[in-house]
Amino acid sequence: MAPPPTSASRRADNLPAGAAATGPPDRGANRNVLLAATLVVAVAALCAVVAAPASARSSVGAAVVVGLLAAAVIAFLAIRQAVSAQRLADRLAVLDAQASRRAAGIEQLAEDTLPKVVTQLRDGISVDEALASVPAPVDPSEQRIMRTLAEEVGRGERMRAAAMAACANAAGRVQALATSMLADLREMEERHGEEVLGDLLRLDHSTAQAGRLADSIAVLTGARSGRRWTKPIVMESILRGALGRISAYQRVRLHSTSTIAVAGYAAEGVMHALAELMDNATSFSPPSEEVHVYVEEVQAGVIVTIEDGGLVMGPAALRRAERAVSTTEPLDLTTLSGTRLGLAVVGVLARKHGLTVSFRPSSRGGTGVVVIIPRQLITQPRQEGAPPGVAAPSAGAYPRVASPEAAGGERPERREDEAVLPARVGAVARLGPAEPLPKRGRGETLASSNRPPAGLEAGAGGTARPGRPAVSPGARFGAFQQAAARVRSGDTGGGPAGGPGGGADPSPPARADEAAGGASGEEPRR
Repeated sequence: MAPPPTSASRRADNLPAGAAATGPPDRGANRNVLLAATLVVAVAALCAVVAAPASARSSVGAAVVVGLLAAAVIAFLAIRQAVSAQRLADRLAVLDAQASRRAAGIEQLAEDTLPKVVTQLRDGISVDEALASVPAPVDPSEQRIMRTLAEEVGRGERMRAAAMAACANAAGRVQALATSMLADLREMEERHGEEVLGDLLRLDHSTAQAGRLADSIAVLTGARSGRRWTKPIVMESILRGALGRISAYQRVRLHSTSTIAVAGYAAEGVMHALAELMDNATSFSPPSEEVHVYVEEVQAGVIVTIEDGGLVMGPAALRRAERAVSTTEPLDLTTLSGTRLGLAVVGVLARKHGLTVSFRPSSRGGTGVVVIIPRQLITQPRQEGAPPGVAAPSAGAYPRVASPEAAGGERPERREDEAVLPARVGAVARLGPAEPLPKRGRGETLASSNRPPAGLEAGAGGTARPGRPAVSPGARFGAFQQAAARVRSGDTGGGPAGGPGGGADPSPPARADEAAGGASGEEPRR
C-alpha cells in the first residue's frame, strides 16, 4: 500500500516538471551546509576549551557555550528563512501554472468556443443546445461568463428576428395596399373623362413608387416580392417597368434593340435592381443631365449600362458601393442609413439572382454602373397570341418619353433613340360580346375581375348603360399635360389648364406589371 502523499508531494504535483525536480535538492543542500557549519564551530570551541589554561577554562567554556547557543539560534533562523523562501517559491510556481492553464482556457474560450456558440445562436438554435454542443470551461467563473453571454446574444437574435418579421409583415401590407390602389386607379382611369385623367396618372405613378419602397423593405427583410410571372419578360419591358418605378423617369433615355427575355422567376428581381440603379443615377446627377441606359448582348449574358452626368464617386464612396453590391459579403444592416437603401437592395437581389454589378467612371463625366445578367436567366420570349378579349397594342399607340427640354413650354418632338412605352392594357377596347361563364385566368387582377362586360357599365340606379369608348393614348397624354400644367401654375381646380406658354411634362411610363404583362401575354400574379 502506497504511503499517503505529503504536503511536499502535493505541492510537487501542482508544479511544472522543472520546478518539481529542482525543489527538494536545493533544500537538502542548504540543511547539509548548516549542519556542517555547526559541527565545525562545535569542534573549534571544544579545541579552544582544551587548549586554554586551567585557570581560564571556566571562562573560555562559558564563552564557547554562549557562542554555540548564538550560532545555533542563527542557524535555526537561517534554516527557517530558507524553508519559508522555498515554500514561497513553490507557491509561486503553483500560481504560475494555474495562471498558464487559465490563460489557455480563456484563449480557447475566446477563439473557439464563443464563436461557435454565437454562430449556432444566429442559426436559431436555443441557448441550452448551443452550450451543450461545445466543451464547457473548467473554471466555474468562465462557465458563468459563457452562459451570460450566450443568453444575451440569444435574446438579441430573438429581438432581431421579431423586428425583421414585423417589418416584413408591414411591407407585405403596404404591397397589398399599393396593388389594390393601382387596380382602383386603373378602373378610375377608364371610367372618368380626360379632365381628371392626368391627375389619376400622376397618382398612379406615385403609388408605383410607394410600391417600390415597400418592395425594397421586403427584399431587405427577406420577405417575398408580391409579383410573379410564369412567362419570360422581354428586355424592353423589363427596362420600361423599371423606368415606371422612379420619379425622374423623364430624364432617362433607353437605348435597347435587344429581343431576348428574362426568365419569369427572375424578372421582378432584375426589374427592381435596375429601378434602384436608375433612381440612384437620377438622384445623384444634376436635374438638367440625362441618364442613358444601354443594353448589349454578350457571351456571358446581357450587359446593362447606366451612365449619368453627375459627380465621379470618390475612392471611399466607391469602396462602400462595391461592398454593398458584392455577391460574396452578406447583408449588414448596420451599414444602412435612413435615406440610402438602394445599393443594399441591389446587393441582396444580385446575390439572389447571380447578377454582377460594378462601377466605373462614365464617358459622360459621371458614374457608370454595369450590370451583367447571367446567361442562365436569359431566354427567348414565347411566340404566343394575346389572351382572349385583349388586343395587342399597336406601334402607333406607344407614347415616347420626352426629353427634359419639355419644360420650355412646347411639346417635345419624338426622337428615334428614345424609349417606346407600351400602352396600358386596360385602355385597350375589348373585342366582341362577353362570353357566358368566362374562365378567369390565374393571376387576373381584382380590377379586371370587377369590370363590367364589354359595352356595358353599371349606372347609378343599377341599370346597364352603354360603356364609354376606350381612351386613346393621345388623350391620356393631353390630359397628363393639362394636369402637370395646373400643378405648376398652382391651380388645383378641375378645369383644363391649357394655353400657350404652359410647360408640358412627358407622360408617365406604364406600370411595371402592365409593361411586363403586356410583353409576356399575361397579367402578373401576386
